[in-house]
Amino acid sequence: MPVQPTYPGVYIEEISSGVHTITGVATSITAFIGRAQRGPTDKSVTIFSFGDYQRTFGGLWNLSTMSFAVRDFFLNGGSQAVIVRVHNGAQSAVIRIPTGAADPDDELQLIAANPGSWGNNLSVTIDYDTKEKGKVADAARTLFNITVQELDSNGKPVTTEKYFNVTSDKTKGGYLPRVLEQNSNLVMVNVDNSDNYIIPGTPTILPLDDAGVTPLSPPTSPPMSPVAVAIRGDDGNQLDDSIFIGTGTEDNKTGLYALEQADLFNLLCIPSYTSSDPGITLDDDERPTDVTTDLLQTAANYCQTRRAMLLVDSYSVWNTWQKARDGFSGLVYPKIDDNRDYAALFFPRIKQANILVNNEIEEFVPCGMVAGVFARTDADRGVWKAPAGLDAGLAGLNDFTVPLTDDNNGQLNQLGINCLRSFPVYGNVVWGSRTIDGADQLASEWKYIPVRRTALFIEESLYRGTKWVVFEPNDEPLWAQIRLNIGAFMHDLFRKGAFQGKTPKEAYLVKCDSETTTQNDINSGIVNILVGFAPLKPAEFVMIQIQQLAGQIDT
Repeated sequence: MPVQPTYPGVYIEEISSGVHTITGVATSITAFIGRAQRGPTDKSVTIFSFGDYQRTFGGLWNLSTMSFAVRDFFLNGGSQAVIVRVHNGAQSAVIRIPTGAADPDDELQLIAANPGSWGNNLSVTIDYDTKEKGKVADAARTLFNITVQELDSNGKPVTTEKYFNVTSDKTKGGYLPRVLEQNSNLVMVNVDNSDNYIIPGTPTILPLDDAGVTPLSPPTSPPMSPVAVAIRGDDGNQLDDSIFIGTGTEDNKTGLYALEQADLFNLLCIPSYTSSDPGITLDDDERPTDVTTDLLQTAANYCQTRRAMLLVDSYSVWNTWQKARDGFSGLVYPKIDDNRDYAALFFPRIKQANILVNNEIEEFVPCGMVAGVFARTDADRGVWKAPAGLDAGLAGLNDFTVPLTDDNNGQLNQLGINCLRSFPVYGNVVWGSRTIDGADQLASEWKYIPVRRTALFIEESLYRGTKWVVFEPNDEPLWAQIRLNIGAFMHDLFRKGAFQGKTPKEAYLVKCDSETTTQNDINSGIVNILVGFAPLKPAEFVMIQIQQLAGQIDT
């Protein structure tokens, strides 16, 4: 506030410059939605490497196309991903530990931290070698120690968690349900089981029999024998649309809408999860092949809301370029009628060695790999550079399911299908950069991926960078500050080569004055800002004219 003068002399007052720096947002955070072997469900989890994915979601799994897509993303230059694990009827394993007490304290139930058959490898040991030992009579002891282990196929511990001096008394520190909920990555107490989570103060816990249910004779002395899973966990069934966009998923922030928990994502990948033939139900050991068109349309609409782009994998039955041409032009797949410029399709699928089945060559979707190329291109050149060309190499694949020639590529490119090609010397590359709205006949202004993504980048950056404007006095001083701050942001992009034009005037404009914001707008609490830019468009076709010069005479 202004300094109030009270004595004769010189007063110093600092005045705000009115500068609110607008920082460009990230451009290649990729969201993946699908099945995983383990991990939290219907939650947005940010990871920064495939090692993070392995620790949280269990790594590669033959029933999870998402796991391979995430690996390909980081292998090809991705640096940050948001994972949403979904499942269809998966169950958590339960360890039932009889206590020898009367119902409802007859057993302690520990439930695996999240659903899946991984929990069947859990084991628990309880002992009474606590700080009370030798100090308190056995009948009065309330503390115990609990050891939880995840075992491998050979019965050797992979992960071990130990909790000392825990208790069943919720009024004291070390209360078991609270301790496990806050610290354990393996188990939690099943407090939904009619209060069956009490351990009696005296060390008379009974081990389980071979069936894992009926108590045997009491042990002669603690510690008790290890207890294994009594109720087996299950991985559930193949996914269907209801898991992603069913009734209540939007309100409950589950399925696709679990991404509401994520602050920002720029690319969305939904790897295949169902059969290409709706009349066929896949067995658990079969790899899903497609994403339904209903989900693709919903996902494209959601991407429009979140200012992101959907990467669509080609249809699994497109095993020739003609089928891709006919299926796409006939709107058989993907049937995205609205917000087509928020999605891009890539053809064909890729062939890779599957390390889970002795490195046999199998077919995989390319969305994760392509998203990695997007991220690498953004880091190297900027979001305005098309993520395609000889620099857009694809790593980690053996071949494509359909080899393409220049003529094949030409037929598909003019429809808006982005081709993946293999060239001598240069190897496997992305060779197309159009949105699904990019067919020549549509003449869309959002024909090219880099144009759409540059606009999304500017929109998201300005959305976040102009929140300070809200509730400010709506008059010329505010408009001048807006022009200053947005102009500085756009000029920085111009200097980096994001726009066409040799001068800032040719490259962009920022307008906020009495022409954009009328008195009626001011009365309604509205300030209007016009931001325009001249986008860079990729050089798809390089035309070289060759002329023969013979016997030419200078005159």
